Amino acid sequence: MLTGKTNEEKIWNYLTAAGLNACGAAGLMGNLYAESALSPINLQNTFEKKLGYTDAAYTAAVDSGAYDSFVRDSAGYGLAQWTYWSRKKNLLDYAKSRGKSIGDLEMQLDFLMKELSGGYRAVLDVLRTATSVRTASDAVLLQFERPADQSAAVQERRAGYGQKYYDKYAAGQQAEKGSGKTMGYTNSPLVSYTRISPNKTRNRTHKIDTITIHCIVGQWTAKQGCDYFAGASAKSSANYVVGKDGSIGLCVEEKDRSWCTSNAANDHRAVTIEVASDTSSPYAVTDKAYTALLNLVTDICKRNGKTKLLWTGNKTKTLACKPLQNEMVMTVHRWFANKSCPGDWLYNRLGDLAEKVTSRLGGAAPQPSPSGTLYRVQTGAYKNKANADSQLAKVKAAGFDTYMVKAGGLYKIQVGAFSKKENADAMAAAGFDTFITTEKGEAVSSNGTATASLAVGDKVKLDSNAPVYGGTSKFASWVYSSTLYLRELNGNRAVISTQKTGAVTGAVDKKYLKKI
Repeated sequence: MLTGKTNEEKIWNYLTAAGLNACGAAGLMGNLYAESALSPINLQNTFEKKLGYTDAAYTAAVDSGAYDSFVRDSAGYGLAQWTYWSRKKNLLDYAKSRGKSIGDLEMQLDFLMKELSGGYRAVLDVLRTATSVRTASDAVLLQFERPADQSAAVQERRAGYGQKYYDKYAAGQQAEKGSGKTMGYTNSPLVSYTRISPNKTRNRTHKIDTITIHCIVGQWTAKQGCDYFAGASAKSSANYVVGKDGSIGLCVEEKDRSWCTSNAANDHRAVTIEVASDTSSPYAVTDKAYTALLNLVTDICKRNGKTKLLWTGNKTKTLACKPLQNEMVMTVHRWFANKSCPGDWLYNRLGDLAEKVTSRLGGAAPQPSPSGTLYRVQTGAYKNKANADSQLAKVKAAGFDTYMVKAGGLYKIQVGAFSKKENADAMAAAGFDTFITTEKGEAVSSNGTATASLAVGDKVKLDSNAPVYGGTSKFASWVYSSTLYLRELNGNRAVISTQKTGAVTGAVDKKYLKKI
């Protein structure tokens, strides 16, 4: 259902809800105004006398079948002044399939988006990401409408029409409360699927200076995630979804606040991202998803004028922070609600993410540590293995991807392995007595035996008690006696098979695998 009192208001609301950003919607509307004055029943003026019809009479005759030359009469018609016979035929067929009048506004808008999503995808991409009305307007004029007169004067005039709509309606250019400044927003050009969720608050009230990353708790594609959030019953949303296959979807435009982090103040200033993940702790994500997340976060920072991404790992410090103009901070859902989101797998890599994004943005070149030294946060060193196991459990319960090493005759509980000491420092502020160490050690499992490191391609054996990852069901009996190959490894989640390529057998926690 269209919302708004006038045609132009209805069209603006429809186009922005369909995923066009403010510049794109305005640029398209400026062209539609030039073509039809935004009237869906507009018959090309030069054909009114020739055919002997007014706009309304022509529309009624086509609907009733009294006039059967609609497809081939060469008369421009409707919002976009569809003229060429094949496009008019498609419009007529679409109207009939919907049981609507050929002059129905919503039907024509749906058909317009159908055309843009099909043979005019390049134009649609511009309308989603344009940073100026002129760029969007020229794309529509030169690649979609393509009138006989495409002169510089026409380009300027149509962009001028669009600018008026932008100035009147653009939710993305509104006054930041108390500042007297304006904020302009664009969306990521990395998006491959768009479905705008109704679960949002229009017009964020704070400039973007925060990114909040979530785990979606499901190995979904971006399309699956966007489709889920498009349902009103979900009562939640995110600005973006990153799929297991690396796809990126747009659910809520950056100009609007998503319903994502259980905290309105956070979401009014944050771009929120849901990332496909496993369904149980540590909620690991795929390599493709992590790479896409890295690319998306870099793009968000770049388009919003940021050259540094900051991760402190400390709620109090972060929420009290007033980022500089070139800085973007990261927050997490678990700070605002009794949740483990974004899961330990992502949480323990936010320092790495911040470091890599900042390096890409040129805000600070990575400073390699001497001889590739890695900094680890150590929370305890014990002679007694049982005491070490107890501390390991406590640190894991606090949400850290923790491991045990044996060095110098002591069992040591450590978190992370950072190339930059400041990222290790940030991890240390978590309520435990800690210090930063560079000492390496032999990995030790919870039963006290040394564990060999695993890598994709290794031959492995499966423990006879191992359940399928994330559940309690068991594998077929032959799997436990077979020589297996490690095909994928993400956090604790290991994908195994009986062959190096081809079909996989399933996923299991890596602690149940023994390298052979």
